[in-house]
Parts: sequence; structure tokens; C-alpha cells
Amino acid sequence: MKWKNVIFKSESAWFGTKEASEIADQVVLYQRNSGGWPKNIEMHHALTNDDKKKLEQLKTENKGSTIDNGATTQELIFLHKVYAHFPKESYKKAIISGLNYLLEAQYQNGGWPQFYPLQKGYYTHITYNDDAMVNVLKFLQDITNHKDQYAFLTETHFQNIQTAFDKGINCILATQYKQNGLLTAWCAQHDENTLEPAKARAYELPSLSGYESANIVLLLMSLENPSYEVINAVNHAVYWFQNTQLPKTKFEAVYAEDGSLKDKIVVQTKEVNPIWARFMDLQTNAPFFCGRDGVKKDSLSQIDWERRTGYAWYTNLPEKVLVKYDNWLKNKVLNTKEKGKNQFQKVVAQDGSGDYKSIQDAIDDSPSFPYERVTILIKNGVYKEKIKVYEWNPNITLVGESREQTIIYFDDYFDKINLGRNSTFHSYTMLVEADDTVLKNLTIANTSGEVGQAIALSVTSNRVKVVNCNLLGNQDTLYASGNGNQLYSNCYIEGTTDFIFGNATALFENCEIHSKSNSFVTAASTDKDAKFGFVFQNCKLTADENLHKVYLGRPWRIYAKTVFMNCTLGSHILPEGWNNWSKPDAEKESFYAEYQNSGPGSDLKNRVEWAHQLSAKEAKKYTKETIFSESKSINKPWFQID
Repeated sequence: MKWKNVIFKSESAWFGTKEASEIADQVVLYQRNSGGWPKNIEMHHALTNDDKKKLEQLKTENKGSTIDNGATTQELIFLHKVYAHFPKESYKKAIISGLNYLLEAQYQNGGWPQFYPLQKGYYTHITYNDDAMVNVLKFLQDITNHKDQYAFLTETHFQNIQTAFDKGINCILATQYKQNGLLTAWCAQHDENTLEPAKARAYELPSLSGYESANIVLLLMSLENPSYEVINAVNHAVYWFQNTQLPKTKFEAVYAEDGSLKDKIVVQTKEVNPIWARFMDLQTNAPFFCGRDGVKKDSLSQIDWERRTGYAWYTNLPEKVLVKYDNWLKNKVLNTKEKGKNQFQKVVAQDGSGDYKSIQDAIDDSPSFPYERVTILIKNGVYKEKIKVYEWNPNITLVGESREQTIIYFDDYFDKINLGRNSTFHSYTMLVEADDTVLKNLTIANTSGEVGQAIALSVTSNRVKVVNCNLLGNQDTLYASGNGNQLYSNCYIEGTTDFIFGNATALFENCEIHSKSNSFVTAASTDKDAKFGFVFQNCKLTADENLHKVYLGRPWRIYAKTVFMNCTLGSHILPEGWNNWSKPDAEKESFYAEYQNSGPGSDLKNRVEWAHQLSAKEAKKYTKETIFSESKSINKPWFQID
């Protein structure tokens, strides 16, 4: 039996046997004076007298103490199980020493290195690999949840353990990787200073990990009364797991006739549960593989046999997360029937499993001008609602269970409203008047069709963040207005004419802007004294087939400001680029500019003479901090709030 199986698969009564006590004596002998244990040792195997003498000498060297491969935490678990039957002073002392080792090894930022005392190289990274840090946190969590079983510890110990655990959770939240502004998962190791994904061995490149991320999420899901940040982290990770699974894919071993391992291959098959790659690209989520040469490859077959057969390249562990997710939402997050309604965490579900069936009801029942953020989780469903987030509902987050399946729609339009010349502004599906609003993982649509002005999303407030959303409509899809700042990240926005319009200072990053007719993308009405209007960075402009007469923008008001930077412009964009909307003054007063765009629509030779091309110096001014210079935040900037 393997050492790990002795610890975790032995019957509880066995730990009260003489054999278990004798093994515990050996475990104490293996412990270094640092308090930690070395890894990959079968500590239950009998020791000779010479072996014992060597271990006594190794104690003072303090080499090899680690949390890798379950080391230290599993020895502490074993000793504690034996101590319950044999309360020897040596066992208690070893447990306390091991616990102190874990607390001392923790970085100030909450992470743990693989080895402590520190060893040079990748060993200093914050280590999630093979569940190293998760194992430590689970051990600390177990002590906190079973204080009566650790009665020999002092109150100071318990306080330090709780502090270390909280710091560890905060480190997990801080290291969750953002991809185009959207939280995803974790790398197997993160730099201890920058917290960015980091390289370990030659074949362990910076990546997003299907395996390690799953156990991190399972740990977060085990927390009682999870905070908004924890809920947010889990929701995003689950969304990432859902979108990175490999259905109908199987990783299997191939054996020779003599029973020896011949190869490991990937096959496509219908009847199999999904799997996930161990390593995924930080930007594209594409699986990749690597041999000891450190060269990234697209397929498993491209790397050498030794690495191909000697590493766990795939995992099914995220399936466990997905299976548990719905019950976690119901029992840990939103069990309001038993715990009483939480005014800061609400759920909308059409099937009645949440707190409300209507999104508007959840908003209306939220506290006015709250001191902390209100989070409303909207379960998958198609909601026909006309929604208003009132001015007195700031600090509110509306987050969908999934972008494609949480759909909010309505079908008002100018003539249907019939309130005169300003009927457009009443045609919205969703109106956001509240400052500090966050919208995530939603599809917001105006389904009235091509009937004239019909707004899907209207935002008239300040410090509003829209992330990973679909905004669907035709003419006037998005009204981005007001005197405030707005951020649209990783969104899909479609329409026909002027489908992004208004006077807000709005940054669009990593969005797809899709034209459905030969017309105009933007119609800014920027205020005269505003430094910035609409800014598009790293966006992709696409169109329906056979479109080839689309303008980047025209001025709704003569001081319009619109800039496209590092964007991909499709062939549907006209060579002249911009239109003055029959307003000669706009050619002098507006500011339309481009910088380092690409694609067939980016050719500048025939652009209108009154458009601008930014210099490298001018382009450097277009940072979030500069664009949103008017925003104020006591802590981190509003656009960094998840």
C-alpha cells in the first residue's frame, strides 16, 4: 500500500493499533527541524538503525521541507489521527511544529512556495501545482472547523490559523487570471511578486490549468457564507470550465501485446464524458502540450514519447465542479428560505428556485444607496422584461449564469412608444441610471426588428462596467450617455444604424462590433469640453455578408469624439471611413481618429481629410487611467471592480 493510501484509506480503528503508533514514531523521525517533511517517501516502510541515524542527521539540515505532492499536510493528518488514540507528547510537539512551519512559510500576500526554507528557481512561486496550496488551506480549514479535536492548540494558534486561511483565500482571488478583462481560472504556479502566471519545469509553461483550477474552485465552494468576491470567482471559473471542455474526447493508453505501455493518444468518441486539458493558452484557451525542449505544440502527438506517456495531460475533475455548482448556488449562496433573505445577495430564477422570478422585482427589493455591493445572480432563462436600474440603486451587479443563455429582451420602439420626438429614449430594454453598476454574462436584446429607433441598453450614469455581454438590436442598440465614464469589455454589440450612440466617455475593449446593414456604426454626441468620447481598443469590426458601405461614425453633435485603436476593420468599412452627417462645422469641431488598425478596412489612403491619425506619443495617452481621469475611488479604480 502506498503511503498516501495508508493515511487516507485505512479504517479509523487501525490508527489505534500498535502498528500505526510505530509508523507515527517514524513519521516524527522524518520531520525536519524546520517543522516540514520531505516528499515522495514511503514513511510506513520499516527503518533500520542506520536509517534512523541518517534521518537524525538530516533533521538539522532542513533540506527538502515542502508542501509538494501532499508532503507535510498529509504527515500532519496522519499524526493527528494517531494522536487521537495515542496522545504522546512527541506527536503533539510534531503537529505544532508542522503547523508553525506552514504558518511561517506563507508569503505576506497569502500564497505558499513549493519549498520552505526557500530554494532558488521556480520553487519560490506561489504553488497550486498538484494541489500544494489547496492541501494546506484544506488542512487549516479542517482545524478551524474541528477545534474540539485540536484542543491542545492555544487560542493564539486558532487566530493565526484563521488569519492564514483568510490570506490564502484572498491570494486565490487575487491570482485568478483575467483574459480580456474577464476572470477565468488559475495557472499551476504564479509569480510570488507579480502574481502573474509563471513557468515551472521546461514543459510547464505559463497557462490556465484545467486540473489545479478545479480543486481551487471546489475549495472556494466549500466556504460557508461566501463573500461576493468568492461567489464572483466561482461563477466566472464555472463559466470558463463550461467553455473549455472537450466533449467527445478521450485520453487513453495503448498497450503492446506484452502488456507494456506503447503510447497515449487522444481519440474522438461519442459516448464519453467531457475532459479538460491540463494546460490551456492564456489568451485563446486552446490546449497545448510541451516536451522537455520547452516548445509549445498544438497536439499531444507532436511531443516526445517520454513526456507524452509520462504526464497527466488531461483531467475530468472540472466535471465535479459543474455537477456541484447548482447545489452550491442553492445551498451555500442563496438558501434564503432557511437563512432569511440576504439583501446584498439575490437570485432570480424563472422556475421559482431563487428569491425572485422577475429581475425588476429583485432590483426593486434592493436597498437604496447601499454601503456594500448588491449582487443579483440571474439564472439561465429568457426574461421578457423592461428593466430599470434606478438612480438610488448604485453599487449593484447583475450577473447572468451564462452569457448565451441568460437572455433579457423587450420589443419597444419609437413608433410604438409614440411619445413624440424623444420616444427613442423610452424604447430601452434595460435602462441603467445608477452609478457603479456592473453588468456581466448577459444577453440584452431589443427584438422589435427593423422598425426604426429601438434601444437595447441605455446607460446614463457614471462608473458603469459591462463585461462579457451580448447587446443585440438594430438601430440605436446601445445608448451610452450621461456625463460619466463607462467600460464595455469583451462584449458583442450588433446593429444597423448608429447602433452605438450618445455623449458618454466610453471605452470599448476586446469587443466585436457587428454591422447588420450598410450604414453607420457610431453616432457620438460628445460634450464640447470632454477630453474623450468613444474609444475602441483591440476590437473587431465585422458585418453580415455582402455589406461594403459602412462608416465608422458620424457626428450626432458637432463635437463628437471617436477613436479606433489597434482594431481589426473588416472589408465592409468604406475607404473614406467617416461621414459628417451634412454638418460642415463638424469637420472642424469633431475629433475622429485611428491608430494602428489592421484588416481590409484599415487602409488610410482615402480617409476623409478632416480625420486624424494618432502619433505614437498621442496614443500613449489612451490608457484607462487617462480616459477615466474624472472617476474617483477610495480603493482600487472602479473599472477594476469585478
